[in-house]
Amino acid sequence: MSEYEQAARELKAATDEVKRFAEASTAELRNLGKITEETKASADKALAEMNGLSARLADIEQKAARAGQEGARETRSLGQRFIESDEVKAAIGAGDRFKGRVTVEMRAITTDSATGVSGTTGLVVADRQPNIVTLPTRQMTIRGLLMPGQTGSNAIDFVQESGFSNNAAPVAENPGKTKPQSEIGFSLITLGVKTIAHFVMASKQILADAPMLASYVDGRLRYGLAFREEDQLLNGDGRDQSLNGLLNQATAYAQPAGVTVKSETMIDRLRLAMLQATMAELPATGHVLNPTDWTSIEMTKDTQGRYVFANPTGLAGPVLWGLPVAQSLSMKAGSFLTGAFAYAAQIFDREDATVTISTEDRDNFVKNMVTILAEERLALAVYRPQALIKGTFAAAPASGG
Repeated sequence: MSEYEQAARELKAATDEVKRFAEASTAELRNLGKITEETKASADKALAEMNGLSARLADIEQKAARAGQEGARETRSLGQRFIESDEVKAAIGAGDRFKGRVTVEMRAITTDSATGVSGTTGLVVADRQPNIVTLPTRQMTIRGLLMPGQTGSNAIDFVQESGFSNNAAPVAENPGKTKPQSEIGFSLITLGVKTIAHFVMASKQILADAPMLASYVDGRLRYGLAFREEDQLLNGDGRDQSLNGLLNQATAYAQPAGVTVKSETMIDRLRLAMLQATMAELPATGHVLNPTDWTSIEMTKDTQGRYVFANPTGLAGPVLWGLPVAQSLSMKAGSFLTGAFAYAAQIFDREDATVTISTEDRDNFVKNMVTILAEERLALAVYRPQALIKGTFAAAPASGG
């Protein structure tokens, strides 16, 4: 068996395997409402193998053409191709016994592809690359800063200390004398669980025939939820169905008294924000900055042009004043958030990110369409707003050098 025949057999087997997983995916969607992770992984592997074998077969054909096995015929003249055709050879072999007419079809070698916009033709197979070229995805950082939690309800209640009048004082051992009284106030805070959701429409057939595509759509929808969640955790204004985000509840930056700063820089301001949190007896554990601002800080140089914090050849992570720096594109450039994040706030997940496929949305059934819906439900509780310090760098340059 030739290498070409072997590759063709393997490609057919791989194609049958992909079809089998497509049928399995369809069955799982029908019975379970989703495709299992095991089936997704197996389908992706089978599809990758099929694409690899397709590329291998195309490579064999191209090598054969370059070696003359296929290309030799294409470069012959019409007369040579006519003489060497099977029909003419049979007529010549019959000699005087031949009677009738010989017709030889001379096929054009420039036939356009019959497969739409693909570059594949009858003689040249397009080099189809496996997988999908994806759009860039944003790294999410805010959720990882906060205390995790779960809830089985649609609302979160917690009691927050609203005031403490401390009148403790030394007292004499004097019978009958009233000791000093202190006051403690409490407030009940109620937070509603919020929903983040979106959906796309897709052809029922394309998802059944391409398990990899179904898996890809699932991943992109989940990413869309995480993208919006990041923005809501940081910037949500608490109105309507929005989360009440960290910045909306954080304490505004105010330079602590007793500190003298000359030619204040961005680096100085973050240190002062740490002091403000410490003065509130809630020492900071990290900073959140826009990548542009962190780059400005990293590129801070002294009067001799040497980097103050950064080592261009080093691999150290972003750290400032001993605290980790979380870079988020959801943070507006020129602003910062410093605080004891895990101590200040907690995320309560009511429903983790889920993806649901339905044929019963509107007229999907008669149009062979499916609606793919992704949603999650969560609440954000900020227990100690004083532990979060927000501010801007409007009046602070990156470097004083």
